[in-house]
Amino acid sequence: MRIAALDDDTDQLDLIKSILKAMNHQCHLFTDGAALVNELRRESFDLLVLDWELPGISGLDIVRWVRANVTEHIPILFVTNRRDERDIVEGLMLGADDFMSKPVGVGELTARVRALLRRSYAQVRTEEEIWGRYRFIPALTQLEIDGNPVQLTQREFDLALFLFRNLGRLLSRGHMLETIWKTNNPAGTELMSRSLDTHISRVRTVLGLRPENGFRLTAVYGQGYRLEAVRAPRADIGKMACAA
Repeated sequence: MRIAALDDDTDQLDLIKSILKAMNHQCHLFTDGAALVNELRRESFDLLVLDWELPGISGLDIVRWVRANVTEHIPILFVTNRRDERDIVEGLMLGADDFMSKPVGVGELTARVRALLRRSYAQVRTEEEIWGRYRFIPALTQLEIDGNPVQLTQREFDLALFLFRNLGRLLSRGHMLETIWKTNNPAGTELMSRSLDTHISRVRTVLGLRPENGFRLTAVYGQGYRLEAVRAPRADIGKMACAA
């Protein structure tokens, strides 16, 4: 998962990053609230870990901004020195999903992150996942459409499965490059971005991701791509396969 962490204490950020990396998550660090907000205007994340008391824009201000401006629900975890019940209630009422007090404990942060991600996203399966006409078998890197096998490269398969697993979400280009290409190297962004566009075009064509087939893959200018269900699939509901 792709996680953004905000704290003006760099030692705290380093600790949070080490814990999240040990959980095999990609972690982006921010020491300034305005910088995180600017990033959220064009990038997508699976989870936000926020401090409350910050210079400039506070963690609470960021929660307000996210819930007012980001269409997709991003789970938000406060990690803060605040312990007063009134603060906890205020943060949760404004849209935070969970709350933990500093100092950060490895076990507690690990458990809370796992619980938030489990509640917010479909659990990865290794047998099969079905969305209407599309049947993915991850263990075999195999896709079938209406029971017929489709030839895809490993990267095309991974990209297609990632899009379906995030059905309805706007995924930034950086998010997809990090997840599928395993890179966040700015020097390679232009080349990788062209490769992403080529793979998206191929996946859209081979899978027939058009409204008449129940799904639409669209580009969102300046941000990324979104795969949407435009009507219920013919026989079975794709969401069924994503249930935890």
